[in-house]
Amino acid sequence: MAFNELRAISTFIQAAELGSLRQAAAAQAITPQAASQALAQLESHLGVRLFHRTTRKLSLTEECSQFLEAAQPGLSTLQRALQGARRGREEIAGPLRIVAPRATMLRILWPVLEAFCRRHPRIEPDVQLDDRVGNWVEERVDIGFRVGSAPQDGLIARRLMPVQLVVCAAPAYLARFGTPTHIDDLARHRCSGFRHPATGKVMPWEFKVGEEIVSRDLAPVFCTNDIDLEAQAVVAGEAIGQLVGATAVPLIRSGQLLPLLTDHVTEHLGLYVYYGSRVAQPARVRAFIDLAAEMLGDNEDFVLTPRDLAKAPRRRKPSAAR
Repeated sequence: MAFNELRAISTFIQAAELGSLRQAAAAQAITPQAASQALAQLESHLGVRLFHRTTRKLSLTEECSQFLEAAQPGLSTLQRALQGARRGREEIAGPLRIVAPRATMLRILWPVLEAFCRRHPRIEPDVQLDDRVGNWVEERVDIGFRVGSAPQDGLIARRLMPVQLVVCAAPAYLARFGTPTHIDDLARHRCSGFRHPATGKVMPWEFKVGEEIVSRDLAPVFCTNDIDLEAQAVVAGEAIGQLVGATAVPLIRSGQLLPLLTDHVTEHLGLYVYYGSRVAQPARVRAFIDLAAEMLGDNEDFVLTPRDLAKAPRRRKPSAAR
């Protein structure tokens, strides 16, 4: 229709109940002229006269009484539905669907989710841990997290923190096999490999060289698709590994690992939160994104500082070969 049927019917019911078109206009925050036009369009659409009008009063026609009786219940139901939708948008309650890579969720995002649930006990988290990038719309995701570059596909992304790639090794490994001091030295060392869970491919190691990011494909002596297992192998002295900062931080600060080639640590990757709209976000989505930014932005628990990187050892000669 060329006119707003819902607004016209709502104006009609308000006028019938209040007995005044001017009061009906005020109740809907529209001008009397707009209310009169809506009523006239409704009468034209129905082909019947709904009111007997005088300068001071409205009185219902027989057709108006019948239409009012039929329309009121449906409009009341619709208004309750609209009010419920508005409340759902503003209340921090109900289901919150989150997707995230497994290792990221367990290590970095769990503290955020735990704090959010304590603040808002009526939240019902529905968390899917998946390293693949699925169909955000079909899976009805409220919030997604991804490590890497900013997501595409029309989604809105917010960078929460840098993700470092840090070469590190156990002191026992360095005592036995020596310390690489140049990227090219790694080809002569025992290196671990991370197999991407979604593609099955072994990921190349990446380094910052000047202003560029360069990649190296290193033949791994130990390979896995789990970053925690890879970290355990590196701590055990089985290999040198390139670990993400969040994994490396506690191990380096505890002395279990030492950072290597610290001039080449990269920060071109990031942890991103992504979502579908800046405008029509429910309050629970906005609140979770804000809390994630508050807790993860500039958080040194997951990022190596210059003080940490200064722990890099000097070159050591191997004591023996395996």
